[in-house]
Amino acid sequence: MKMRIAGIVDDSIVDGDGLRLSVFTQGCPHHCVGCQNPDTHAASGGRDEDTENILARIDENPLLTGITFSGGEPFLQPAPLTRLAKEAHKRGLDVWSYTGYTLEELLAKKNPAIDALLRELDVLVDGPYEERLRDLTLNFRGSSNQRIIDMNAFRKTGKIRTLEF
Repeated sequence: MKMRIAGIVDDSIVDGDGLRLSVFTQGCPHHCVGCQNPDTHAASGGRDEDTENILARIDENPLLTGITFSGGEPFLQPAPLTRLAKEAHKRGLDVWSYTGYTLEELLAKKNPAIDALLRELDVLVDGPYEERLRDLTLNFRGSSNQRIIDMNAFRKTGKIRTLEF
């Protein structure tokens, strides 16, 4: 399955807890002021990548604890990311995703492909980057409005439980 990506980091320690393979998707509608990845905004940028190639990269590193979807905006390409998430789980990895949307906004879309991706996530870091709320002391997020949501707990209780690192 093909997807549009800006790039991949094979061994990230800043895009979630543990050692992660981070997939940076291409295309973003948010255009947050101060975005750390402005080159990912144009949908026509980046390159096409097959999910099988990304899975092969995962398999090359036995030290990985998880995979992270960042961007750009991952929820513009939910189908290939859902496939990657399912395969990551089969390999015993956890799955994080960043998004400029809030969880509530994603749920309100009532989009089956987005809902399928949300069902596969262990952690969702949601909300747009807000430069006025930038806080360098925060782990795994850039501004204090962003939440690190335990999606497994959310699916069990229907209530948002945030994680602190």
